Amino acid sequence: MLQEILDRGYKAEGGIVVSTDTRNLPEGCIFFALHGANFNGNKFAMQALEMGARLVVVDEVIPATCSQNACFDKQIIHVDDTLKALQELAREWRRKWGKTIIGITGTNGKTTTKELTAAVLKTKYNIHYTQGNLNNQVGVPLTLLQLTDKHEMAIVEMGASHPGDIRELVEIAEPDCGLITNVGKAHLLGFGSFEGVMQTKGELYDYLREHNGFCFRNLDNQYLCKLAGDLKTIGYHTGVMPDGTHLVGGYNSENVQAALCIGKYFNVGESEAMEAIREYIPSNNRSQLKKTTKNTLVIDAYNANPTSMQAAIANFTSQYSANRMFILGDMLELGTYSHTEHQNIVNMLLERKEKDVLLVGEEFENTTAPYHVFKNTDELMTYITEHPIEGKTILLKGSHSMHLEKLIDIL
Repeated sequence: MLQEILDRGYKAEGGIVVSTDTRNLPEGCIFFALHGANFNGNKFAMQALEMGARLVVVDEVIPATCSQNACFDKQIIHVDDTLKALQELAREWRRKWGKTIIGITGTNGKTTTKELTAAVLKTKYNIHYTQGNLNNQVGVPLTLLQLTDKHEMAIVEMGASHPGDIRELVEIAEPDCGLITNVGKAHLLGFGSFEGVMQTKGELYDYLREHNGFCFRNLDNQYLCKLAGDLKTIGYHTGVMPDGTHLVGGYNSENVQAALCIGKYFNVGESEAMEAIREYIPSNNRSQLKKTTKNTLVIDAYNANPTSMQAAIANFTSQYSANRMFILGDMLELGTYSHTEHQNIVNMLLERKEKDVLLVGEEFENTTAPYHVFKNTDELMTYITEHPIEGKTILLKGSHSMHLEKLIDIL
């Protein structure tokens, strides 16, 4: 069945055009009817064919009229599990492509590190890399299926929220080498504990060790040292943040050094690598500095966990001594650790004698914070509209679903 999909699938410049959403359906693609708790792509299989899909892959019986069946029957492939079929197709295509893949994971900084590494490697190679944050069980296969004969290497970002997630992804992508940016407190609801985070991120190292691969590793990180053990390592140090970049936050020095280390290994010149890093402009509310007519914003509101929140606060207070302000949103998916970790953030602010603080979310509401706490971002927007903020340097930090980015236009 897998070979049939490969043989019959539409190929563009050596790649396989795949869609899992009829709202984005390239002509001649293969449509995989994925399904979950709240959606079922099998219901859209016939629509996908009518819209121009070359094949549809389904795992349910598709109701259709006799005329539709006569027209489309040869374009429908039935499998036991469409997600598994998509993943197996991606792995097979990766094997046929056969070139170097760098796997990147970690609690914090994996997307920024991926983007910086891509910027560096693009100075010498034609590379393909994960777009946005397509780093899960669907995104990784879609990334691999976009590989073409023109690509000389690839960078695949891998995210995780439960034990075993990274193991599943590396067995699809089969990386030759890899990088764990760091391990910290995130998705504790899914992982159960910090030890669970370490074990899951370490699944990348485990795979590389089992397949004679190697890792790029921050030699200053004791947790990564413990996880790596005897795995062949190309090392780098945290270093200092170089001048002239568009990145906000000294914690990004680790991401920069990782990208430089990978570039050096693949024979990218140091000056070319640094120029690429200085030209890189962060987006999507990650480590962005934005000056408005009223304030200066340090926007790091794409995601948040205790480790990244503490690092952001520490860096912000060290860089900005006057007129600073904090707008912080809840950190989600922390399970039974949530109250303690949110209280720890409040305590950290109090220890630094911070006064200009606005907090958002039910988790912060349950702390002993002596600050203004708002139930949601919309409530805070109303408050800021009625009490304009001016002349401040503001750190915006919170989990993505808190939608703190909605505040940017009124700050």
